[in-house]
Formats: sequence, C-alpha cells, structure tokens
Amino acid sequence: MVNYGGLSKEFSSFETSRVVIMPVPYDGTSTWIKGADKGPKALLDASANMELYDIETDSEVYKIGIYTDAPITEDKTPDRMVEAVKARTLFLIDHGKFPVIIGGEHSVSIGTIQAHAQKYINLTILQVDAHADLRDSYEGSKYNHACVMARAKELCPIVQVGIRSMDVGEKNNLEPDKVYWAHNIINSEEWMDRAIDQLTENVYLTIDLDGFDPSILPSTGTPEPGGLMWYPTLNFLRKVIEKRNLVGFDIVELCPNTNDKASDFLAAKLLYKLLTYKFLVEVK
Repeated sequence: MVNYGGLSKEFSSFETSRVVIMPVPYDGTSTWIKGADKGPKALLDASANMELYDIETDSEVYKIGIYTDAPITEDKTPDRMVEAVKARTLFLIDHGKFPVIIGGEHSVSIGTIQAHAQKYINLTILQVDAHADLRDSYEGSKYNHACVMARAKELCPIVQVGIRSMDVGEKNNLEPDKVYWAHNIINSEEWMDRAIDQLTENVYLTIDLDGFDPSILPSTGTPEPGGLMWYPTLNFLRKVIEKRNLVGFDIVELCPNTNDKASDFLAAKLLYKLLTYKFLVEVK
C-alpha cells in the first residue's frame, strides 16, 4: 500500500510521525455488498492525489508526520481480528502516536475502541453512521459489524449521529436522548451544541461512511438514503474537536467501485480534514 498522501520519507517515518494510520482490510462479517477489504487501499491511493494545503485553515497538517502502518491482516475469525487491532492500537498509544484506523467493515472499530477505553478515562464514543449497530449478536458473533456500538456501550457512554436504519430489537439498547436521527438534523445545525454537551472530556470518533448521503458517497456496503452532507458534517466535527479532546478515530465501510473514485477521495479528504482540525494549533 502507498503512504497516505504520497508523503516522502521526511514526513512519513514511524519515529518522527505524530500520526499513525493503521489499515485493516477486513470484510469477514459484512452482509450485503462485499469489498470493504479493498477500502484501505482505495483510500490510500486516492490520498496520493490530494492537495496537502488546506484552504479552510491555511495549514499543512502533514508536516507533523503521518506514518502508514503495515496492514492488519488477521482474518481467521472476527474475534482474532479484534484482538490484533486492539494490541496494535495499545502499542501505538503507548508510543505516543495518534492512531487512525481505516477499514474494512465496521467490526474493525471494536478492537481500537477497546484499546482507547482501556487507556483513557472519561471517554465517550461518538458514532457517525446510518445504522445503530446495537445488536448484541448477529449471525452468531458478538463481533459482527452490526454489534459495534453494543460492544462500545459496554465500555463507556456513546452518542450516535445520522442514524436512519435499525432493527426493532435494537430499540431496547438505545438511549433516545443521545441519538441524533438523520431526519431530525438534516436541515438544521441547532442540534450540534446539544450533542457536544453530551460528550465527556475525551472522545473517540468512529465514522461509518454510510453516514453520508449516497449522493456524495455511494461506494459503501449498505448505502442508505437521507444521509449527512459534506459541509455540515465538517462543521460539526470541527466543533467537536475544538471543544473536546479527540484521542483517536476510524473511518470504515468504504467499498470501492471502479466507476466511482469520488467516494474514495471523500474518505481520504475526510481523514485529512480531521487531522487538520485536531493538530491545527501545532501547524499554524
């Protein structure tokens, strides 16, 4: 896999980089459109064609160093994949790195959420997603992509944004006052401060790309109509990062299509924007 952003050695060595991107090309439990295992490569390939100067903030965040890790290839069972991701995330945190996980299906987030919950007190998981992912078990596994937030909820509080699809059985596991349904927020921004007020000091962000509307990101395993748009979502995420301590994040469920490169590029750009917001004080 290519280095994120096509960065030279000067800005992409492990020793000097503040950020480590961990690709997890896993697609073992997805249930409809397969191909999320190809998502990390597609995101990285697209990133090499991305301008590294950010107009909005007049900054170049890549100068803090962004290392692209070797992919996690453990795929015998979801349990073993989760353990491998957790172990690598703990290693990165212990070495002072800011971890970014790119999937792969959403189950790859479970291990890194577990690692962050182990390392940080006063942590909330912020989910951007079309789906609630609150099933306790699905298709015989507690580590299925449909169970991600059920596992997160066992460890710390969660706040869910953009949700517009779920099974009726998930209602019992919902906290309605911490769910920001897509149909209620799509034409408004007044909800953003309320959502941020529910976050604790430290925040881990998990982004399932199907949270975005298929009109701007069709290449995902379960595209749902009525999703989030680019600028309002960036506005919300920048506010989160300005008001809370973002300790890590993941971007998952890119399912690349040879006829649609825009989705790959959106995912790559989203990652760069989040890093820009996180490290803006250091790069200005």
